[in-house]
Amino acid sequence: MSTSPLSAKCPALFIAAPSSGQGKTTVTAALARLYARQGKDVRVFKTGPDYLDPQILAQASGKHVEQLDMWMAGEAYCQQKFYEAACEADLILVEGAMGLFDGEPSSADLASRFNIPVALLMDVKGMAQTASAIAAGLASYRDDVRFAGLIANNCGTERHAQLIVDSLPDNLPLLSIFPRDEAVALPERHLGLVQPSEVGNDLDVRINKGADQLIGSSIAELPEPVEFFAVSEAAPEVSADLSGVKVAIAKDAAFTFVYDANIRFLRELGAEVSFFSPLSDKCLPEADALWLPGGYPELHAEQLSKNSSMIESIRAFSATEKPILAECGGFLYCLESLTDLQENTYPMAGILAGKGAMRGKRGCQGMQTAVLPEGDVRAHAHHRSRASDTPEPIAHGRRQRHPAPGEAIFRERGLTATYLHLFFPSNPSAIAQLFKPRQDKMKAAS
Repeated sequence: MSTSPLSAKCPALFIAAPSSGQGKTTVTAALARLYARQGKDVRVFKTGPDYLDPQILAQASGKHVEQLDMWMAGEAYCQQKFYEAACEADLILVEGAMGLFDGEPSSADLASRFNIPVALLMDVKGMAQTASAIAAGLASYRDDVRFAGLIANNCGTERHAQLIVDSLPDNLPLLSIFPRDEAVALPERHLGLVQPSEVGNDLDVRINKGADQLIGSSIAELPEPVEFFAVSEAAPEVSADLSGVKVAIAKDAAFTFVYDANIRFLRELGAEVSFFSPLSDKCLPEADALWLPGGYPELHAEQLSKNSSMIESIRAFSATEKPILAECGGFLYCLESLTDLQENTYPMAGILAGKGAMRGKRGCQGMQTAVLPEGDVRAHAHHRSRASDTPEPIAHGRRQRHPAPGEAIFRERGLTATYLHLFFPSNPSAIAQLFKPRQDKMKAAS
């Protein structure tokens, strides 16, 4: 549906809510599945640095889901991704993060910048006319955000719904009623939703039931097209090259917090990417650099600990001083031990001094810049564990808007370890240097 070489039109809708826990992922997944079952090409984006929701949304839509954040990825990056989707898709859906106006930039900022109408999702359990008042207040809070209407989640009865409809302003229609149904709700754990690989076929059953509940509602009709524009200015040239560098990436049930954008980025720089399982493989594949991303090592600590041949392989790799990037869960795996949620302690790889321990509901999250010797890289933190008895860090993350030091960044031999999850495309040159083996760095410098 292209209108010019530099723009494309596509129906689009932004699913947002007054707060977290309103059911955004459940409803967005149901809506994506509803249209996918009709043979529509549905492209879903997730606002913010989220790893779990995109996995569910990808299963619902049958398409890759991209995370978008104007601070972490940059406005031009978001613009190009929307344009590329609009060139091919029948519908673009965006799931917001937290509350609609929370954060800087917020979901509202993203919706406003790209003129995407907002479907306001609210859990209306325990209120009726008040739900309409809250919805009307949110819809009038900023005049640069367009609203398509309200989705009433956890609506109890037809009478309940009618009370809400009767009290909504004329410019904020009720798009859909999503009734209370535990058979549709998505299972959760300490860092968010449970991964699709752990739920199995039950996830598809839940998503399909949710899609069925939307049939016949206004939201089952495609929204008006939105025009998206390609980035007109060429990206600045950077000296970033990983041609021929073999990067091995941990990937299994314990290590799943990986941006697809990061993998694409490594390949675009010429790296040869392979994957391995610290849970089940006996040794590392042939590699020049190693990436241990985040995930749930605390749920698999015993199995990780028992795979002694893999631990020895990682220790041997570390001894060569080749590059290793360990993020969050990968950082915990590199420490001497990890104490899980049941307070069982297991030995880990031990290539960095320190002990990791889960701490229940208390945690840390937020946007930060990773201040690396190679350069600043945009990143975020999200964890409910702590690390103690670690070495002196080489730096700390720089918080987005708070002066207090952020997450510690450690560097020993070729290892860079931190709780921060890095977004590689935010600084190509720094990431290329980070993964480049030492002899290659020396050649480049000479």
